[in-house]
Amino acid sequence: MEVAVQQEGWRESDKNDWAGVMLLLMLMLFWLLAPTTAKRLQTMCVFRDYIPLEENYYRPGDLIIGGNLPLGAMYLSVVQDFNKVNHISAIAPITSYYQQFLALMFAVSEVNKEFLLLPNITLGFHIYSHFQTGILISLNSLSMLSSQDQLVPGYKCHLQDTLLSVIGDLSARFSRQMASIFSIFKVPQLGVGFEFSQGERRVYPSFFRINPKESPQYVGLVKLLLYFQWNWVGLLAPQDDRGERFISTLTPMLQEKEICLAFTESLRLDDLQIRIEKMLLKLQIWSKMEVIILFGDYGCSDTLQTLLAYHENLSNRTLQNVWILTSHWKISLEESEDTLLFLKPFHGALHFRDHTGDVSEFSHFLLSLDPLNPQEAIFLPGLWEHVFHCKLHKPGKIPPKVEKQCTGKENLQNLPNYVFETSMTGESYKIYNAIYAVAQALHAMFGSRAQLNMMKLGKRISNIQSWQILAYLRNVQFNNSAGDEVSFSEDGLGSPCYDLLNWVLLPNRSFVPIKVGQVNTKAAPGQDFTINSDGIVWARKKVPFARCGRKRCHAGERRRVPEGKQVCCYWCEACPEGIFSNQTDAAHCEPCPENQFPNKDKDQCIAKKIHFLAYQDTLGYTLVFLALFFSLITSAVLMIFYKHHDTPIVKANNRDLTYILLASLLLCFLCSFLFIGQPGKLTCLLQQSAFAILFSLAVSAVLAKTVMVVLAFMATKPGNKTRKLLGKPLTNSIVIACPLIQALLCATWLITSPPFPSCDFHSLFGEIILECKEGSAFMFYTVLAYLAFLAFISFTVAFLARKLPDSFNEAKFITFSMLVFCSVWISFLPTYLSTKGKSMVAVEIFSILASGAALLACIFFPKCYIILLRPNLNCRENIVRSKNF
Repeated sequence: MEVAVQQEGWRESDKNDWAGVMLLLMLMLFWLLAPTTAKRLQTMCVFRDYIPLEENYYRPGDLIIGGNLPLGAMYLSVVQDFNKVNHISAIAPITSYYQQFLALMFAVSEVNKEFLLLPNITLGFHIYSHFQTGILISLNSLSMLSSQDQLVPGYKCHLQDTLLSVIGDLSARFSRQMASIFSIFKVPQLGVGFEFSQGERRVYPSFFRINPKESPQYVGLVKLLLYFQWNWVGLLAPQDDRGERFISTLTPMLQEKEICLAFTESLRLDDLQIRIEKMLLKLQIWSKMEVIILFGDYGCSDTLQTLLAYHENLSNRTLQNVWILTSHWKISLEESEDTLLFLKPFHGALHFRDHTGDVSEFSHFLLSLDPLNPQEAIFLPGLWEHVFHCKLHKPGKIPPKVEKQCTGKENLQNLPNYVFETSMTGESYKIYNAIYAVAQALHAMFGSRAQLNMMKLGKRISNIQSWQILAYLRNVQFNNSAGDEVSFSEDGLGSPCYDLLNWVLLPNRSFVPIKVGQVNTKAAPGQDFTINSDGIVWARKKVPFARCGRKRCHAGERRRVPEGKQVCCYWCEACPEGIFSNQTDAAHCEPCPENQFPNKDKDQCIAKKIHFLAYQDTLGYTLVFLALFFSLITSAVLMIFYKHHDTPIVKANNRDLTYILLASLLLCFLCSFLFIGQPGKLTCLLQQSAFAILFSLAVSAVLAKTVMVVLAFMATKPGNKTRKLLGKPLTNSIVIACPLIQALLCATWLITSPPFPSCDFHSLFGEIILECKEGSAFMFYTVLAYLAFLAFISFTVAFLARKLPDSFNEAKFITFSMLVFCSVWISFLPTYLSTKGKSMVAVEIFSILASGAALLACIFFPKCYIILLRPNLNCRENIVRSKNF
């Protein structure tokens, strides 16, 4: 019985790396201890014979581009026969890696065709292949630094064999391993970048990164999840340093956007058959997830494909998850009856892959290859035989009849793209740009004045040292044939850009990638991630619902996370009063802007109504009617008194003070109109000041009349000197001084902190109150206090004079009028402070009208009654009659 356990070379990375390091240390030690150069050469050759190098491919040129690229993987076969277990190493080529060799050849040939780029200079290449084993990668690197067929680093016997730069490796770990060698000899190395620790960049001064940083890819992955509103996903990564770094980098980014991981699984890539039963149990968990993120390269992809195919073969059921694949993911399968088992699970997968420009000439180059042409058959026969399952006939030998013979006319375009792609892949595009970057640096170097002088002196191109182009490589910048800008930076060669592909399994068994989006860091914010969701083909024919809860919170609701649950597993509850949410799955309800308020469903904000005492309101035109009515009554009384100004009753009550009081009451009624309508800057300035000054004038006139009544009675007593105070000077002083003090207070108020129009957004729900703010509350209450003081003095004097023995004692009426006046304004203050909006304004207008009407009615209506209805009482004898006589 034979059980095959496939294990890629880097799965034994620890063993290979340590073996490589030990052998290299032994090599360098022997080389340093050798007493002569001959002994050193002999030591190196013996070491080379001890460990044979992989096949290498050479094409001469003035300057040589080296290559150290993978061609396949090292596998470990476990053969179990009864109780005996044998481990056998085997090599398996990976067809997708062949394109990288062809891309290097294509780029070199294209550069040689461009006469203006490198005139009279041809580039050659020397490509070494490896199968991802650390020791062979190191030996290949040392061989490139040595003469052909020798292994002496830094010792070149052939002057025409000048190594200009090296391309490789296409994995970060092996790039670092190569960089530790080439940085010693200052040979420019262009490979997949690795993370530098602090100060480590100086250790590898000749290393140049040809791939962009991966962080934009992770940002694009998070934006993809947010675009489809997926917040419940699984995560698979290999159990190595890269997998741990990926998980530690991506997890905080997902948590920041409240995307939860249902599980995080680290895949072990060894002993797959031994652990297959345990992995199948985990597949039960994976099958419940609709979206799974997969990080890993060919080894991880191969392991997962094998596992999924094994599961489908056992259960006869295909997992229909949506896989989100990172740029490292690769698929390379041979066409067979079982191929469909490996492809079906990835139908509908979304794949972030390195951006590839449109280099159409490369496809033409691939299709024109002839494996029988000696100039092109450097390593093409191996690829040809592997993908077409035939044997190339060598001239002079009779082919065996049992083997299928290759004609050389087979078409690479007829191969499925999972076997071999004829369009340039991301890895090949990196190599293509890297070759052109070296050519551009060389062009810049030869374009400098110093190099022109060297050429004039007759120095040969072969005398150029590789370290001379380092400075030019760091500053290289150009546009390639695909129109993409290429330059070196800390982020790598070119700007980070990733294509989003959708893998689709067609009915004809074709497995094709369709570009449905892109991540471009150079685009404007908001456009750095683009996607065509309508062009995506899903495994389940519809967009997955990858969420923890099956119910989503609608607008007007907010999420509530139960205790002990992840943030993605939430309930929904309605927004409280006064706040809203207009998004699906809103984390919080938010307050509306000040000029808006939530509607009944609390899913949007609507504009608040403007609230002020308008003329069109019922309350507004009622108060307008009352103000006009009292104004007309006051005007009528004034006309009556003016018409009967020579009658005793008008003269007896100080005719001038009566006119002043009536005029001030008329103006008080009219000042009510300053409070009605939309508040403005001018009306706010005039409202309180006009009201205060006019009422101070009216109360001052009442006070003056009351004082005159008292003085007039006192003057009737013999020997009383108060007769001297009677007359206009005293009344004029009272009428002028008292309002003047109020006017000074109002002027101080307007100068220091005047009233102003304001908007109150919060006092009334759903309405914006337009009102006049007092500015200085202290001055407002000072003005009211002074008015109250005048009213109190007037009431007190009138109260004391209410029982004077006149037949028509005006003090009684003044007392009653001031009693009503004070009652109105005493009740005004708490009512005013307890109301808002137009009700507050209406309270003040009503107080103005009520207090003014009280003065008008109590003081003047009895007089008008006598003047109009009882003229017989309007005589001098009736007015001066005293109870003492």
